[in-house]
Amino acid sequence: MLKGKFKLPDKARRAFPDRLGSLVVSFDDKDDENGGSDSTLEFGEELEVIQPNGLGSDRESNVVYDDDDTDIHMDQWARQKPDKVDPIPASFLKAIAADEKRSDLEYELSQRDINLEKLQRIASTGLPDGGGLRATAWKLLLGYLPPSHDLWEKELTENRQKYVKLKEDLLLNPSEVTRKGNGTPSSTEKYGDSDLDGPLRRHEISEEDHPLSLGKASVWHEYFQHTEIVEQIDRDLQRTHPDMKFFSGDSSFSRRNRESMRNVLLLFAKLNPAIRYVQGMNEVLAPIYYVFSTDTDTQNAAHAEQDSFACFVRLLSDSVDHFCQQLDNSSGGILSTLSRFSDLLKANDEELWRHLEFTTKVKPQFYAFRWITLLLSQEFNFESTLRIWDTILSNPFGVQDMLLRICCAMLLCVKSRLLRGDFVANLKLLQHYPDNINIEYLLQVAQDLGPDTSSYRLSL
Repeated sequence: MLKGKFKLPDKARRAFPDRLGSLVVSFDDKDDENGGSDSTLEFGEELEVIQPNGLGSDRESNVVYDDDDTDIHMDQWARQKPDKVDPIPASFLKAIAADEKRSDLEYELSQRDINLEKLQRIASTGLPDGGGLRATAWKLLLGYLPPSHDLWEKELTENRQKYVKLKEDLLLNPSEVTRKGNGTPSSTEKYGDSDLDGPLRRHEISEEDHPLSLGKASVWHEYFQHTEIVEQIDRDLQRTHPDMKFFSGDSSFSRRNRESMRNVLLLFAKLNPAIRYVQGMNEVLAPIYYVFSTDTDTQNAAHAEQDSFACFVRLLSDSVDHFCQQLDNSSGGILSTLSRFSDLLKANDEELWRHLEFTTKVKPQFYAFRWITLLLSQEFNFESTLRIWDTILSNPFGVQDMLLRICCAMLLCVKSRLLRGDFVANLKLLQHYPDNINIEYLLQVAQDLGPDTSSYRLSL
């Protein structure tokens, strides 16, 4: 019987008008038509009242509600708003994107023939830290590894052997070079005095190879000539990223890393006598050596010094003239590059260009010289530098093209502050660039530079 079994409070009726449907309405209409009489409907069994927390099953709830409790719960339901779906955390979305990028990169690097254009597109958006992926990608982007995966082992073996040979020829102590000699027999060999054999065996040396020789062809003269370079390199390496234990400190680990970097820089200086070593080259080498040395592939990590030398040479190949003062005014010199940088800024934001060039007279050589020659390795923290280099190395038009774009974007991102500043304020700002800049935004500005950059001006 349905009599009195489907009577709900008015509050519940207001709360669930759609869920109650026409059933309750028909009952109400029926009651109205019968004048509220006690008419009955025979359906074989009574309908069970559905409790607010269940579907009418005893297994779902053993709680017994009286009419007052039902009214209270219905009132709470009526006031309750639908649950809102919490937004997905940005960190979670970022992690998903990073996983997808890693998967794409791993797939591309596993191919028998690497598609360099696709690799450049992936790398331009940032390479994942760890796992050796960045190390392999950088070697490919710099041309140290060929696109054909089958040739990697052969190329690596040959290049590493060449480095060892150069190191033996140019970095050995002259006494070792003399001992190895050119086949000159020692005095013991000449006279057969076996009593002199042992650790103190004497060797005959030429006059030019004597440590006191003043001849310019003497290996000792060259050795002493480079002593000053070694001392300068060591001083600079001591100051390389002092906040990182990888480079600084007295641990055997950091000393070994500095020794390998010194070998690379000294060998570069000996092979480039017109340039030799210039202060700051240590900062350019640091990201390369760090990435290669922390490769999870132990074989590659063990040869980080050899691989770093080859890639360091390749990286500086189109900008090495920046370090040579005699070539400052040449087409490949630093002054020519600074002029191109100024033209790029003028083409994208003439207002800012005029303010810097004529109003405040902050010339590019006052701040951009270091940006360009050191590839922005000193303007940002180390992690950001690695991210920036992912984009620089992946540019199909070359390192210098993207480097100048990023330098120009750095100005655009602080335009409002530059326009408000005078010579002193602007010079200080650009020589100590803000460390709270969004790197991804900065790189996007650089990649999208064009005639209209009004939408890429950020005020800090």
